[in-house]
Amino acid sequence: MRLAFLGTPEAAVPSLEALVRADHDIRLVVTRADRRRGRGAALSVSPVKAAAQALGLTVAHSLSSLEGLDVERGVVVAFGALIPSSLLEQIPMLNVHFSLLPRWRGAAPVQRAILAGDSETGVSVISLEATLDTGPVHVQERILVGEKTARELTAELAALGASAIVRVLATRDLLEHARPQSGAATYADKLGKETYHLTASMAAALALRTVRLGGVFFNFEGRRIVVESARTSEVAVAEGEAEFGDGTVVLGVSDGSIALGEVRPAGSSTMSAAAWWRGRRRGSGEHRWS
Repeated sequence: MRLAFLGTPEAAVPSLEALVRADHDIRLVVTRADRRRGRGAALSVSPVKAAAQALGLTVAHSLSSLEGLDVERGVVVAFGALIPSSLLEQIPMLNVHFSLLPRWRGAAPVQRAILAGDSETGVSVISLEATLDTGPVHVQERILVGEKTARELTAELAALGASAIVRVLATRDLLEHARPQSGAATYADKLGKETYHLTASMAAALALRTVRLGGVFFNFEGRRIVVESARTSEVAVAEGEAEFGDGTVVLGVSDGSIALGEVRPAGSSTMSAAAWWRGRRRGSGEHRWS
């Protein structure tokens, strides 16, 4: 099938590669424009652009490049922008969305599923509409969330979505008979900086789910500490206090405590929480964190 592909991050690459392996004719790949990396003049390409170039595919950075393109359908995976209705009238598009729609429509479905404590999530292949993630469903595939990090879960969903989109395009019944979404809609708003800030007012379960997002931090003795891993703790520690004992750093939260596994202090590399605690500059006798 003659296709256009729209996507940007690493999570979209498996779908692009799977479509090529399935012998679809990818006439054009549309992705975000190159960006400057750091303070230098070097430009950074999106993961989808890098993959497309490796596959010998034509790449563009504007939706206007699709106007008049001789394709039968478009495939959209984490493109990062709404497609206007005028373009959808020209090119019907399928979207691989990383949630069980209508749950978690929007920009951060994987992270929101983790934060909410969902037991399962999945991928939905839908016909794209101009409104946000509202289109009818061609197929859904489910997986358990478990204790997976956002990175791990996204990688699984990316692989699952790749196989799902290939199956939909290869199966006439799935392609031609989508069903309306059913159930209550929830929205996966973008994550702000505050989402990644671990605070003592959190319940332990929420704190641990937050850590699984990656890049989560707390402040201690005037320094930002990124938490790479953490686990449940039975040690009684007051809310907002940090204690070290038996080789373990424990943070007190609203309903108990959590034990830190690995951390990354600002300006340092990842290390065990115990190594960080022993090597830090000693502040006051109070071990408060925020």
